[in-house]
Amino acid sequence: MMTEPTNRRAMNGLRRMSTMSWELVEVACLRPHEQTLPWRVEEMVEKIQRNKYFHKPLLVDRSTMTILDGHHRHQASLRLGLKRVPAMVFDYQEDERIVVEAWPPTPRGSVSKALVVQMAENGLLMEPKSSKHSIHVDIPRLRIPLEALTS
Repeated sequence: MMTEPTNRRAMNGLRRMSTMSWELVEVACLRPHEQTLPWRVEEMVEKIQRNKYFHKPLLVDRSTMTILDGHHRHQASLRLGLKRVPAMVFDYQEDERIVVEAWPPTPRGSVSKALVVQMAENGLLMEPKSSKHSIHVDIPRLRIPLEALTS
């Protein structure tokens, strides 16, 4: 298990936005907390292949590398053999600009930041689309060529 996910092995390619930044992160370091829908993963694979670029960064917790948003893009990147993906990286527990809530209907009832991280750290997955993260920062539209993400 990686204890310092922000080291150079895990992340590189820092890019500046007006109020936030995005980084290239290693796909192998990311930890999902939700299951995915196979048909949606397939749609993402087809879209990324057709466009030949990655268009939207994942949202990721800096300390645990938990995926907060972008599980289907993550699974598509695995299917496509990408080594890195763009991500906006947050201090999830501390950052008040990102909030989580249960996305109805969910059998779990309520969702917290602590539960999201706990699920990911324990390798457990919630139902697809069971958590909704709202972020109060602009999320950029990117055009990262796939060849830049394969090495």
